[in-house]
Amino acid sequence: MKYTLGQAAIAVGKSKATISKAIKSGRISADKQDNGSYKIDPSELHRVYPPTPSLTVEDKPLETPSSTGLTVREIIELQVKLKASEQRQDDLKQRIGELEDDREHWRTQATRLLTNADNRSFWKRMFG
Repeated sequence: MKYTLGQAAIAVGKSKATISKAIKSGRISADKQDNGSYKIDPSELHRVYPPTPSLTVEDKPLETPSSTGLTVREIIELQVKLKASEQRQDDLKQRIGELEDDREHWRTQATRLLTNADNRSFWKRMFG
């Protein structure tokens, strides 16, 4: 039984465009039908692309492992590292807040100095 383009794509886990390009480039031979569709021999298709394994009802689902292979000691160490990392993040956020407050203070002071600046020349301020 020969594959259609769609069936071939599903059989090898590729797109129809990929299979079509392979046919047009000559990597895979296929019979072109009168309606423009292709019929592809399975052996010809699998010569270029290996078949994808299909799941059947009989296949058993993979079980989630009950343990990660980590010891209690390793888990505790990881929890301590996580806690320290969270503390560092909190410290950094606090420091950023302090720096933003300082920046605002200096911006306010610079604005005040610029708006209250004496328009007289330097020499008139010094000797006038």
